[in-house]
Amino acid sequence: MSRRYFGTDGIRGRVNQGAMTAEMAMKVGMAAGAHFRRGDHKHVAVIGKDTRLSGYLMEPALVAGFASVGMDVILVGPVPTPAIGMLTRSMRADLGVMISASHNLFPDNGIKLFGPDGFKLSDADEAAIEGLIEEAPVLADAEHTGRVRRVEDARGRYIHAAKSTFPDRLRLDGLRIVVDCANGAAYQVAPQALWELGADIVPLGVSPNGLNINDGVGSTSPALLQETVVASGADIGIALDGDADRLIVVDEHGQVVDGDQLMALIATSLNRRGLLRGGGLVATVMSNLGLERVLASEGIGLERTKVGDRHVLERMRTGGFNVGGEQSGHIILADHATTGDGLIAALQILAELVEADRPASALLKRFDPVPQRLKSVRFTAAQPLEDQRVKAAIADAEASLAGGRLVIRPSGTEPVIRVMAEADDAARVDAAVEQVCAAVVAA
Repeated sequence: MSRRYFGTDGIRGRVNQGAMTAEMAMKVGMAAGAHFRRGDHKHVAVIGKDTRLSGYLMEPALVAGFASVGMDVILVGPVPTPAIGMLTRSMRADLGVMISASHNLFPDNGIKLFGPDGFKLSDADEAAIEGLIEEAPVLADAEHTGRVRRVEDARGRYIHAAKSTFPDRLRLDGLRIVVDCANGAAYQVAPQALWELGADIVPLGVSPNGLNINDGVGSTSPALLQETVVASGADIGIALDGDADRLIVVDEHGQVVDGDQLMALIATSLNRRGLLRGGGLVATVMSNLGLERVLASEGIGLERTKVGDRHVLERMRTGGFNVGGEQSGHIILADHATTGDGLIAALQILAELVEADRPASALLKRFDPVPQRLKSVRFTAAQPLEDQRVKAAIADAEASLAGGRLVIRPSGTEPVIRVMAEADDAARVDAAVEQVCAAVVAA
């Protein structure tokens, strides 16, 4: 089913264009409020945001939408996306909203919605809200419009919840940790939580000005973190993105450790303690073949989904898995959170580091990645993947990889085909990608 506004992670776009305007935010508030007005109780929405300048634009527009249909609003200010899942559930709210465009730069913003269970909305809920956006709203009577309240201790509540996932018997005393908060939503909570656990903190990306979120800092720009870890003699570096739902780690030598390696460490540790549920972990088609192999060596299964943390979470919930995520650093730990949580994932990694009493470089590299290459190619044909020449090129490329993998993904937003190949022979990987891309261009 085609959706007009919702993408793979809520509604997102450039501010004051398309779907990311104050008018649309108010309509989303009206529609979501109407959809979640169920029963006779007083209905409540929790709204958080990251540090983008446009948060000042989107937040009051959403408040107006919710209040106009009779829903009260709790404002919690800048907090990580996973905090909204936690707060929605703990405050017994009817829905939660996070105003963020995640790892995008400041000109973009987005609206992520959470249900009363603290999980992101299902396709059915999003479709229902889209339908209501197109309809004339049913406004509340004057005496029944919503009230608005700001809660000042939301960050403290989240810090407490995150710290509770760290083993009581452990502390971070003696560890020097560089923490890069991307000038985003975790700029206060992440350094504070780590400091309270005893770490010596070197902060980066903790001076948001509304315009610098994800700009040269954070999980998608780790160069400064790498440099700072080495220069400061730190034991480890952690990088979050703008809304702190993803994590990338840097070892003491400044080497980046991606989500695949982190998931391997967490899954194998839980499995050895008999705490891994579902028989394995869930990752996407983009996770490296090396992850699959190292898990198999310990009797752990790997289930793959389409790209996107919502697909990972859906499979985790249906299959009873408690660990899943993406190579990009979205790591979902279902025992602790309802969505990807960079700080909670970092605390599990840090607990392993303390327990092992080994350098991060020795602990975090769980496998040698198989050579992998991803290339995006634009096309002009209406349906290039239906072209017989493209089909033949894909078949030949798959055969040439000799036990490797070939993943073909059409973009959902632009005329682009993404071609990923991986195999033990890097030359075969390059040749396979180029062969398929050339066929797509010629189609």
